[in-house]
Formats: sequence, structure tokens, C-alpha cells
Amino acid sequence: QVHLVESGGGLAQAGGSLRLSCTASGSFSIINDMGWYRQAPGKQRELVARITRSGSTDYADSVKGRFTISRDNAENTVYLQMNSLKAEDAAVYFCNAWALILSFIPPNEHWGQGTQVIVSS
Repeated sequence: QVHLVESGGGLAQAGGSLRLSCTASGSFSIINDMGWYRQAPGKQRELVARITRSGSTDYADSVKGRFTISRDNAENTVYLQMNSLKAEDAAVYFCNAWALILSFIPPNEHWGQGTQVIVSS
């Protein structure tokens, strides 16, 4: 099993910053790709950023230059540093991870419960 727990959400002013964290625990052998998604009320879930185990990253156009994704493989943790927050960044942010359980089976996808980000103006 893989359990993902997000933290770091909360209230920030427009133009401010927050850092989200997500830690994986369980019986997996290795965590491959990790990422952050978000979903605002009435909107579909969208990709915010993703990162491979080797550190290659990809960002949604709406957050490029403002958000930074990083990871600590030893701690099985992924981070999302959010700077210059805008009202449209308000959403529930979900952690995503692909975990390898057995070497001869492809990695399986897992999701956290989400952490709320509120942006005031």
C-alpha cells in the first residue's frame, strides 16, 4: 500500500507564498514520478506540476515562473513552492505519485486526500 499525506495548505494573501509538502509511506519499493494537481469549485482537476525521480520537471503554463516543484527521494517527499499567489490559484491541491511495488509490474498511481489553498485579496 501507498499512503500520501499533504500538508502546508492554508490562507495566503495575493502576492504571498505557501509551500506544500507531500510524503509517501507504505510497503512500496520505490517512488517514480510525483506531481501536484489542483481542483477549484466547479472546475475540473488540472495538472500543476510534475517531477521525475531524476529531477526533470514540467509545469502548467499558468504557474510557470511562480511555482517550483522539488523532491527529496530519501524522504519520499515532494514539495510545491508557490510564490506570487493569485486569486485563481485558490483550490484543493492533490499530491500524485507512481509507486513501484514489484519489479516485474509497472508502477501504480496513488493520490493524497488534498490540502486547501485559500488566496485573499
